[in-house]
Amino acid sequence: MNLTISGHHLDVTPALRTYVTDKLDRVTRHFDQLVDIKVLLTVEKLKEKEKRQRAECSIRVKGSDLFAECANEDLYAAVDGLVDKIDRQVVRHKDRLQDHHFDARRRELA
Repeated sequence: MNLTISGHHLDVTPALRTYVTDKLDRVTRHFDQLVDIKVLLTVEKLKEKEKRQRAECSIRVKGSDLFAECANEDLYAAVDGLVDKIDRQVVRHKDRLQDHHFDARRRELA
């Protein structure tokens, strides 16, 4: 699994890097067949203070790509929301892979 954490208009500190990797451990605990994870942390230059910190994540798994983003006024809260969203997508993808009746339904429709 390749993990890439990058920042746009901010420096990714070691504390921020460890926070993101600790949070992403929850995703890897649910599904271990992740090929590539890319996290982009951004600070937008907006005049209003709310939702200017943004976190994006794209995960490549066997069979598809998953993407989620979250914006908040605090970057750590944005990362928490992002991990919640991407974790739900990963669990749903895992359930689809383990659903053995999915192929039978597809054959009936064809």
